[in-house]
Amino acid sequence: MKSLQMTTYSAQETQKIAHLFAVELMKSNLVRNGALVIALEGDLGGGKTTFAQGFARGLGVREKILSPTFVILKNYPLPTTHYKQFIHIDAYRLSGIKELQPLGWRDILKNKEAIVLIEWADRVWKALPKEYLRITFKFLDKDVRKIVMQSVKIKM
Repeated sequence: MKSLQMTTYSAQETQKIAHLFAVELMKSNLVRNGALVIALEGDLGGGKTTFAQGFARGLGVREKILSPTFVILKNYPLPTTHYKQFIHIDAYRLSGIKELQPLGWRDILKNKEAIVLIEWADRVWKALPKEYLRITFKFLDKDVRKIVMQSVKIKM
């Protein structure tokens, strides 16, 4: 499993990295069997929502991005390319895979035109597809975060 590590020194830097990452994903033509899933993991205050905000901007979302902690899932149409929707999920309040099913999780995973970003993905890791991108956030100091990006392929 290859990984990319970086350190950011402000929320703005974290958003900028996320923005650039999203722009590059939009340019890519990744071959997938379903949705592109990005799993965010890390401690409370680690930078997951900040990353999600920059990522959404990079995708072209103009709405204000807040963590959907109470609504669990927020869906945003995308204006361009082969990805037509950005689905932002906050799994903080979920206790497992069963709570994703009423949200249409199986259909979401089948949608090749969707980019799915899940905050607190470690709470529903059994629901993740066989291939996904994992981004881990580590709190180092007040404004300093270590971000590790990995491509995950689970062999069955």
